[in-house]
Amino acid sequence: MEIIEIVGYAGSVLVAVSLMMSSIVRLRVINLFGALVFSTYGFIIGALPVGFLNGFIALVDIYYLIEIFTTKEYFRVLEVKHDSEYLKYFLKFHEKEIRKFIPTFSFEPGEGWLVLFILRNSIPAGLVCAEYHDSEHLFLNLDFAIPGYRDFKMGKYVFPKIFETHRVKKIYSEPGNKMHEQYLIKMGFVKSELDGKPVYLLESKK
Repeated sequence: MEIIEIVGYAGSVLVAVSLMMSSIVRLRVINLFGALVFSTYGFIIGALPVGFLNGFIALVDIYYLIEIFTTKEYFRVLEVKHDSEYLKYFLKFHEKEIRKFIPTFSFEPGEGWLVLFILRNSIPAGLVCAEYHDSEHLFLNLDFAIPGYRDFKMGKYVFPKIFETHRVKKIYSEPGNKMHEQYLIKMGFVKSELDGKPVYLLESKK
């Protein structure tokens, strides 16, 4: 197979992979690289429509990525009761996705649980469920963002808010799957132990 064919196949694969991303940011980034590679391929083989079309797609991706990272967004934490009907509906609706990231999560929140919806531009885009390990320590049972909103912005907002509002010093979390572990590390959590079990720990900076 000639190198030019490999370039064409690589561009096609990147574009195809981008369409399987649940995160809008990942979709745009991968699609951008795919379009650039495929545009290059089009110009090399003299297929100008392919080159110009994919070049235009790359510009569109760049435009939307700039918009995503520069547009001001509004966040708010909304605390609800553990037996909220909307909470039950939300957990049921996203059960499959939640189990993928946190297989050990219990779908029956206890009475003492802290339940927080993270509103992003008024959309309930995330959910945090936690319980007090003691008066100064929270154990995070669930930190979940719906598809399309997994770009770390909510995590960067909600954890400082929890420390400020609920006056805790440490937040522990289940490791979850590999993807969730990567998210926790990105948020500043470090590997630790709690009652002999492996957990991730985030400490207040104040």
